[in-house]
Amino acid sequence: MGLGAYYDNYILVLIFMLLGVALPVVSLTFGRFVRPKNPYAEKITTYESGIQPEGDAQVRYHVAYYIVALEFIIFDVETVFLIPWAVALDQLGWVGLNLMLIFIAILALGLAYSWKKKVLEWN
Repeated sequence: MGLGAYYDNYILVLIFMLLGVALPVVSLTFGRFVRPKNPYAEKITTYESGIQPEGDAQVRYHVAYYIVALEFIIFDVETVFLIPWAVALDQLGWVGLNLMLIFIAILALGLAYSWKKKVLEWN
């Protein structure tokens, strides 16, 4: 295999990166020139189920909501890793089992820390 074949993979990645940037930029720019521009007061108001909006749209939430959401994402990602691991457990053997136990232990430590800091309580 020559050196040219080695660089072909990098050229393909570069082409995909350029397309990944160029296509959205070109389509959004094209849309800016093509779309009708007719803003009026009723069109630019906030839509809330057909009801006239009341108050400020910037509502402040308690930080606990965000922390619980982050923990949900962490444990959701854990299940994404657990499913293929469980399917391939017979090929992974003891090494795979030990690595997954370490992974689960690290996540359990994070959960214990959150529990100790009383993040999961809704006071």
